[in-house]
Amino acid sequence: MDRIDLSQTSHKNGNIFGLPFIDEDAELILFPVPWEVTVSYRAGTVNGPHAILDASSQLDLFRNRYENAWEHGIFMRPIPISWQEQSNALRILSIEIIQALEEGKLLTTRQKQTQALINQSCDALATWVEEETGNLLDAGKKVGLIGGDHSTPLGFYRALANRHPNFGILQIDAHMDLRDQYEGFTQSHASIMHNALQLPQITRLVQVGIRDYSEPEVMVTKQHPDRYKIFYDEDLKAGQFKGETWHQQVEKIIQTLPEHVYLSVDIDGLNPSLCPHTGTPVPGGLSFEQAIYLIQTLEISGKKLIGFDLVEVAPGTLPDDLDGNVGARVLYQLCMSLLTN
Repeated sequence: MDRIDLSQTSHKNGNIFGLPFIDEDAELILFPVPWEVTVSYRAGTVNGPHAILDASSQLDLFRNRYENAWEHGIFMRPIPISWQEQSNALRILSIEIIQALEEGKLLTTRQKQTQALINQSCDALATWVEEETGNLLDAGKKVGLIGGDHSTPLGFYRALANRHPNFGILQIDAHMDLRDQYEGFTQSHASIMHNALQLPQITRLVQVGIRDYSEPEVMVTKQHPDRYKIFYDEDLKAGQFKGETWHQQVEKIIQTLPEHVYLSVDIDGLNPSLCPHTGTPVPGGLSFEQAIYLIQTLEISGKKLIGFDLVEVAPGTLPDDLDGNVGARVLYQLCMSLLTN
């Protein structure tokens, strides 16, 4: 490995954070999935991996907490342009369907066929992600996935489920994502956790920052309290207004998790001032410092991190791309925690 001086000019060498690693010598592989076919409000997350990569070279990588933990090796796989092009093409088709449903129209036969085609394409993506991430896991790599919308890590969950008898998911998000389908799309970003929980190996879902949800989603969690634990944003804030500290709340969150934990971070779980271009922003949410503290406390809690995803980053217009900048910094924390856990 070539030595780099972290105090000098940022390095744009094509790899994440400008680090001098290749696939073979990196302990952690970041797997980008530029896909957003079924997003229901604002598009842009398909460009999330690009934005995070571009912003990442501007980070100072030294941290008192981790010193040179990056030397374990981090490599980001090339962004698969073919999947991005397919996403863009199918997105044009999905918009017609979404608009028709929002206007209360019945879908035509052709639109129903298109809907089926989109569902098949989403299935194909999940199969590809499962195969590729599974190969990385079998090679002894630690893996983190970068979306795209929140539907993108389903295949990764399946790969982990094939290699771990049980684990839990800690989800930072504004939304529950527990709909069995949304707008006729079975692998919608709004259905990712419903689809994930079809895997019996995922024994616990703990959600933090939730503040936008439907009644059926809430009913599911109430009917199965052994499998779901929800920390609603309004309840967390109410507790803080009454004097409860974030540290106390984080301790409660972590206590609900099993021994092995996967961390799923939808950027809209943060306050929208930090991610103004994300697809479905919701007022409220975690501050940057709260999110980082939760991740760091999980890291040292004795739980075993087995992977992560960071999704729904939608870039703004350069040079004022706060979304990519915040996304890159959240990603760096996720990488440090997975490498040192």
